[in-house]
Amino acid sequence: MGKIISIANQKGGVGKTTTAINMASLLAKKNKKVLLVDADPQGNATSGLGIDKNCEFSTYDVLINDVEVHNTIQTGKIRNLDICPTNMSLAGAEVELVGAEGREYRLKDKLDKVKEHYDFILIDCPPSLGLITLNALTASDSVLIPVQCEYFALEGVGELLKTIDLVRRYYNRNLSIEGAVLTMFDARTKLSNQVVREINRYFENKVFETVIPRNVRLSEAPSYGMPITQYDPRSKGAKSYEKLVKEFLKKNK
Repeated sequence: MGKIISIANQKGGVGKTTTAINMASLLAKKNKKVLLVDADPQGNATSGLGIDKNCEFSTYDVLINDVEVHNTIQTGKIRNLDICPTNMSLAGAEVELVGAEGREYRLKDKLDKVKEHYDFILIDCPPSLGLITLNALTASDSVLIPVQCEYFALEGVGELLKTIDLVRRYYNRNLSIEGAVLTMFDARTKLSNQVVREINRYFENKVFETVIPRNVRLSEAPSYGMPITQYDPRSKGAKSYEKLVKEFLKKNK
């Protein structure tokens, strides 16, 4: 039975999609059967894996039009990796879900039907705590939180943890925290090191040891529709994500 993991943080630009794409690709490379659900209307996980956003069915249809997940699936160049793509139509889902019946459980109901076909299902959440993120958290076993090594890093995290508590209380009492991943780390700055200490204090034993550095190749890769391991496997970014996935798999034996 697959494990469903939301990659969430309502702050934009913290490395959520980069983490989703690269973890999904590396897990697939390690012979895990993976489904990546793009739940961010910007669709960067979709295009970042070379998938055309103008597909017949997308995450929007799963949430709003009762379309089954297996009807949305696209396969890119990576064996073992399926993608449930998205595009800008998903932006309308927030509003359309407001009056919908069982609105918090839409994604859960659909993912439960395909869960047994995958080892891992990763959900790339939007940078907000609206109904789409709520659907993702309700459907998930755990949440992975990318945190950028910058001055206001912890600012949004408190809000996210409050939301996780609410989801536990009302919709999904088994939701756990997979861990925080520190991203965009710059070893040369005092600030990055300070943030690392602060995050460790805040999350205690829930922080991954692997830290993702600031890396130009990492930010270039999506525009070529490739994960970093294909675009530049020898880069610092690729090596860091390989370490992260190793650490993740050790925890999920």
